[in-house]
Amino acid sequence: MNVDIERIAADPRYRALVSRRSRFAWALSAIVLVVYFGFIALVAFDKSLLAAPLAGGATSIGIPIGIGIILLSIVLTGVYVRRANGAFDAELAAIRAEHGA
Repeated sequence: MNVDIERIAADPRYRALVSRRSRFAWALSAIVLVVYFGFIALVAFDKSLLAAPLAGGATSIGIPIGIGIILLSIVLTGVYVRRANGAFDAELAAIRAEHGA
């Protein structure tokens, strides 16, 4: 069993897959971090913008922005899961099958 793991880990296609998967995950993480920290920066430096009423009502602009951030996180999670379950898992299964694992 250990020999199979070492052979798979040494396969250049597996290393490329791990690299692509890692870059993709870091890119999505960077998007989320920039959006979250941008929102926090708005809270810290421009409270009046977020407190402005939306269309003259009782709801401030900050509420839909906050909801949008939550929805963005859910969508990006779905994007990652779709790609991981599709392309990444299919490639990994092909590599494992070729090595008899």
